[in-house]
Amino acid sequence: MGTFLFRRVVVGVLTLWVIFTLCFFIMRFAPGSPITQEKGTNPEVKKNLERHYGLDKPLPVQYIRILSGYVQGDMGPSFQYRDRTVNELIWPAFRVSILLGLISFILAILFGIPLGMFAAAKQNKLGDHLSMSVAIGGICIPNFLLGPLLVLLFAFAIPIFKPAGWPQDWTSPKELAKLILPSVTLAFVHIAYISRLMRAGMLDVMRKDYIRTARAKGLTERQVFAKHGLKNGVTPVISYIGPMAAAIITGSIVVEKVFEIPGLGQHFVKSALNRDYGLAMGTVLVYSTLVIGFNLLVDVMYGILDPRVRMQ
Repeated sequence: MGTFLFRRVVVGVLTLWVIFTLCFFIMRFAPGSPITQEKGTNPEVKKNLERHYGLDKPLPVQYIRILSGYVQGDMGPSFQYRDRTVNELIWPAFRVSILLGLISFILAILFGIPLGMFAAAKQNKLGDHLSMSVAIGGICIPNFLLGPLLVLLFAFAIPIFKPAGWPQDWTSPKELAKLILPSVTLAFVHIAYISRLMRAGMLDVMRKDYIRTARAKGLTERQVFAKHGLKNGVTPVISYIGPMAAAIITGSIVVEKVFEIPGLGQHFVKSALNRDYGLAMGTVLVYSTLVIGFNLLVDVMYGILDPRVRMQ
């Protein structure tokens, strides 16, 4: 296990280095620059700004300087927000996105797994058809459409929740209710995928010989499902959890825009529009680190749950 983890961490670090390199050179070779974004800027002022941010240096010098900063945890300055660093912009917004993603992740697990188990237990019956119809609806409706629909229904037609915003007072139930609509919007598609994967996994497991043996011993169907079927039936879901966790964080960009949430997604969009090299690279590397980290976590969990998987 130790060797496996070491190798995966090394591969992950190399992958981040490749992503960093690609981002650096793609942004540098793209037409224009963050300095020329401001129309009418005096040429002398442009030259001074380029000197201040190191853009007048050769590309290899810029590359080494920025890479050494990232190694030390310094993402450098923002070109758009010149009185703040990228670290100061990213981490507060990142905490917001992580909290929203964590709530959506928990909702997806809590509703997706039981829904898939219910559909498998009621195979080809009304419950199965209804559950999978909901799942197909969740897959087909994108979150940029589902979000406004939920706002129209539960904020205007039936005014239960506030249409947008982020909780300011975490002790107030009304403020906490602001989390419900964006969390449901973000989690709905993953509830659908998890339920379908769980159903397929359980149906495959329930046909195995050891399941028939458990039934022959006199165990009830509920005991067979919970004790013998769930552990192996959930493995397809475990494989999906890594990409799902990353997709929830990166997919929150649209949801954050719809519900006016001050998360990392706003910086991701604005940095691209404003050609803010530092902020764009910082957000890309944060998202990339999450994807690599979640996939590593899934590999470890898969090996723990399924002894047939060898960490070699």
